[in-house]
Amino acid sequence: MAVRERAFRGISTRLVIQYLEGLGGEAESESRVVGPDWSVDIETEPVTITSSIQLTEVQLRFEGDEETLDELIDTFAQKAMRAGG
Repeated sequence: MAVRERAFRGISTRLVIQYLEGLGGEAESESRVVGPDWSVDIETEPVTITSSIQLTEVQLRFEGDEETLDELIDTFAQKAMRAGG
């Protein structure tokens, strides 16, 4: 089983879950989505950009088969990049 970690800014946890559900997953909680051959754990952390700007960074821990994760992460990243737009 492979593990990959990615971080995204400018996207809410709600949208992360929605996108992962659209990719075949089912939310077990607000911090975990499970798909047929994969799972994703979700954490958020505030990130300071400048002294007056702070964003929330969503950190995702993907687990699953390597080939499955490659496609899942690429597809998810495309959706997430549009969300932050």
